[in-house]
Amino acid sequence: MAIVRFEDYQWKYANTKEFALRGINLEIEEGTFVGVIGPNGSGKTTFAYSINGLIPSQYYGVRKGHVYVAGREVKEYRADELAKQVGVVFSDPEAQFTAMTVEDEVVFGMENIGLTVEEIRERLEWVVPLTEIGHLMDKPPYEVSGGQKQRVALAAVLGMMPRVIVMDEPTAMLDPISRKRVFDVLGRMKHEQSNTVIAIEHNLENLIPLADRMVLLYNGEIILDDEPRPFFEQMDLLLKHDVFPPGAIQYFFELLREGYYNGPLPLTLDDATARLRQLVEKVKEQS
Repeated sequence: MAIVRFEDYQWKYANTKEFALRGINLEIEEGTFVGVIGPNGSGKTTFAYSINGLIPSQYYGVRKGHVYVAGREVKEYRADELAKQVGVVFSDPEAQFTAMTVEDEVVFGMENIGLTVEEIRERLEWVVPLTEIGHLMDKPPYEVSGGQKQRVALAAVLGMMPRVIVMDEPTAMLDPISRKRVFDVLGRMKHEQSNTVIAIEHNLENLIPLADRMVLLYNGEIILDDEPRPFFEQMDLLLKHDVFPPGAIQYFFELLREGYYNGPLPLTLDDATARLRQLVEKVKEQS
């Protein structure tokens, strides 16, 4: 069943000439992890805001077509109703913070959707260990590290248990170690929960191992939509549209093109390393 569906969707911001999104037709099945990529200005954030209702509720513009969440048009939801269906984690977590302590921040959203004290306690017992923020609960959310802020923002969204979680470049402002810890949380969530995750992300090394599906947005249009391996086999198309896959994937693509390798395209560094060792051993045996 499609939990999110775009149907001939277009959006143009007020006082702009071009549509930020145009001709979007897309269905996202419930429980899948979808990576959305593309260069800056491709419409990725507009895509996210169209799912969580910020468009059209908070922005003026021209909207054509439809966006459905759980079978209902987004613009037909009340804000509190849609919050139970869709949660968003932004690239700047401070933009989401409203409370003076991490604990209050995580609890805030759950209170807003009307959970009881007991329900909130049960969800805290789940989400705090998952995001590894137990030692931060008494601290102001503005004063913890960048990676910790992002995990706090993620915990606040997860605590509401929305069916769809949209990550709008959640690691854009993080160092590599903090970035990995955020994706570790997403990995655990993927294997332990049934949420649908839509991750808009530039850092492909961490995104690819989790993705069930990849979508390329470019100049407001969907250029490519496929499972990760066939998606990255379209290397020339990706490069043409300013997407640069991890070096290991590009390296094996060139080996494939030159006839030095004929196996599946490795999608992770560990897989690429193992396959390269196999190639070296094969060369040794033949020499």
